[in-house]
Amino acid sequence: MEPAIAGVSRWRRNGLSVLRPARAASGGRLRDTERGELERLRREMAEKNKRIRELEMERDVFKRCMALWVK
Repeated sequence: MEPAIAGVSRWRRNGLSVLRPARAASGGRLRDTERGELERLRREMAEKNKRIRELEMERDVFKRCMALWVK
């Protein structure tokens, strides 16, 4: 048996699902602390995506400048 397959078998034997995340203990509802953390992570991700778009635009401008400068 390959090591990866042995790991999966061990998970299944212990009753853990590899394909599905564990269900929340409160019937699928988030606690206030989890909700706050999720909102914080979403804001952080939005800020990072905005910064990525800005950097991509700057990169494109520099590429165009270099193309004109080389000619």
